[in-house]
Amino acid sequence: MDNEPDSAVMPEVTLRDERGEIRPEFVEHITTAIEASDVAALRALAGDLHEADMGALLEALDAEHRPRLIELMGSDFDFTALTQVDDTVREDILDELPSETVAEGVRELDSDDAVEILQDLPKEDQAEILEQLPATERVAIARGLDYPEDSAGRRMQTEIIAVPPTWTVGQAIDYMRETSDLPDRFFEIYVVDDAQRFLGAVPLDRLLRAKRPVAVSELMDEDRHRVRATDDQEKVARLFERYDLVAVPVVDAEDRLVGVITHDDIVDVIEEEAEEDIKALGGVSGEEELSDTVATIAKGRFLWLFANLLTALAASWVISRFEGSIEKMVSLAVLMPIVASMGGNAGTQTMTVAVRALATRDLSPANVARVVRRELLVGLLNGICFAVILGAIAAAWFQVAGLSMVIGLAMVCVLTAAALGGIVIPLILVRLGADPAVSSGPFVTTITDVVGFFSFLSIATLWFGLK
Repeated sequence: MDNEPDSAVMPEVTLRDERGEIRPEFVEHITTAIEASDVAALRALAGDLHEADMGALLEALDAEHRPRLIELMGSDFDFTALTQVDDTVREDILDELPSETVAEGVRELDSDDAVEILQDLPKEDQAEILEQLPATERVAIARGLDYPEDSAGRRMQTEIIAVPPTWTVGQAIDYMRETSDLPDRFFEIYVVDDAQRFLGAVPLDRLLRAKRPVAVSELMDEDRHRVRATDDQEKVARLFERYDLVAVPVVDAEDRLVGVITHDDIVDVIEEEAEEDIKALGGVSGEEELSDTVATIAKGRFLWLFANLLTALAASWVISRFEGSIEKMVSLAVLMPIVASMGGNAGTQTMTVAVRALATRDLSPANVARVVRRELLVGLLNGICFAVILGAIAAAWFQVAGLSMVIGLAMVCVLTAAALGGIVIPLILVRLGADPAVSSGPFVTTITDVVGFFSFLSIATLWFGLK
């Protein structure tokens, strides 16, 4: 039951402050209303929130309050908000909600949003929810769920406007005016034959400027970019980026029109792919979320840390080969971390640029030789510059004749090797079919550490005659 008196005294406060951050007091008011089952207060506070803001509010609430908020708001809750939260948060919420509530919520959504919400649920839960939907919506969502994960078919919405080529502009406009179940937002109409095979697209601006008797076949763009439902979403994102598209039709293996992907979906894809690359470079799983448990996060990071342990053991083994030299000249032990640190940072810089260029297809066989040569020269130039700087510091610090030359030569070697390894290793991994973002780090670290320690200690051993 609604508790009107409580909502009447509820203070007015907005969700976000002037910096765009969630206000703790707003979350507190929502929490109070949930605990009191004050539906009127919840609707007054959160009823008009944008789906993105509602998603942020759900993430800010305690886990036990999230499903309760949805149940209390009832039909006022827009399930599109569940596409705006972490996967872990969404799964936890769906686990707590009755299947009837979920079915009622997703039936009001575009098919792509419904697929995104249901895709991580167990198959039996998906089937239970789908059974409660009308046949047309059930078929559209089930078809989307059947496509491979991260494919265009998972991202597309099936609500489209398709007309035959024999229709005139007037017929198409009248159809759009008189039909009630059109997509909420669209940018072009599509032309298909009797078998639903895609023939072309007509942008809305071109349609509205044409005379009513003109056939849509005369206006359509037959060379319109299109994608297969099985295409990887990253490939589709590159198509949008390259040609500045706002929408692209999706076809099946027989060129039949099955859906459309719009720019708002691709923005999410670009953000997800970039986030995965950044996390992978740091040894963090792309699936890791802030809402994950301690055990899940620790397990996901273990393998990367183990790989780094192996590289550290390799570097330590190299150092052990020069144990006698280090004992006779303690300054070598003091300077070794500098060599390793500079090499590691230089290698990470080059590796980051290379991995991102490979992901965006900016680095290709056409320019790979030039880019490798450029990075090698950058490493050499920086090596010379830091050789002078560190050599001067070593001479003033230890006042040992020749030490500045030793550390200088080592810096040239390690920075050059780091630059070369930082770009060549990702290229090799791509050629072998491995993900360079995930696999490059340990290899680059091994090269920079081993080359750095070996070059510095071997040059010092030879220069000073140490054994």
